[in-house]
Amino acid sequence: MAKSRYLEIYNFIKENINNGTYPPEEKIPSENQLKDIFSVSRNTVRKAIDLLASDGLLSSVHGKGVFVMKKIPVNFLLGGTESFKEASLKNSLKYKTSIPIFETLIVNEELNKKTHFPIGETIYHIIRIREISDEKVILDDNYFLKEIVEGLTASIAMDSVYEFLENKKGIKINGAQKIISVEPPNEEDKKYLDLRGNNLVAIVKNFAYLDNGTLFEYTESHHRSDKFVFSSYAKR
Repeated sequence: MAKSRYLEIYNFIKENINNGTYPPEEKIPSENQLKDIFSVSRNTVRKAIDLLASDGLLSSVHGKGVFVMKKIPVNFLLGGTESFKEASLKNSLKYKTSIPIFETLIVNEELNKKTHFPIGETIYHIIRIREISDEKVILDDNYFLKEIVEGLTASIAMDSVYEFLENKKGIKINGAQKIISVEPPNEEDKKYLDLRGNNLVAIVKNFAYLDNGTLFEYTESHHRSDKFVFSSYAKR
């Protein structure tokens, strides 16, 4: 119960930050006000505020209150489990997705080492090319556990796989582990991306999990290096 209550406060404040009700560098309602609004303890309010602070959205100033952090805008934010569609819409980007490969595979030893899916499992393998402002700058090499994403089609994948899972199938996505490296482009990068002379790509390896701990996605997202921005917030 307590968990859902502090997340309710977290989502309420975050929504008001995103829609401009709580503007940058302005105070949010006090702990006492939030406590009364939601009929919870101050500890529950503080848990929500601490979580928002760890996201880089709020900053507490002793004796003055809790303020909304001023954010530096970025073209494409890496972090959380935000989908390409969500990130593009949030940043008002002109985007487009194409799918040159959509196939079903059985996990063999080689795929097991790469994706960590069990040998013998059936998976979807999808390559999605992401265009931003008419330039092909991201290649997503996706592997999804078929039993979890049953019913997935190319047209759905061109829109949003996560939206399909959460809104259509009612599946809860817990989070993802991300590993970042910078490497020379491979043959697929050279074939599908507008490299514009860039001799490096930023690769984000993404292992995504459901609420019950099931690994359901492995993705290698190849970004043209001059269009790649990594942004994070570290709380001391």
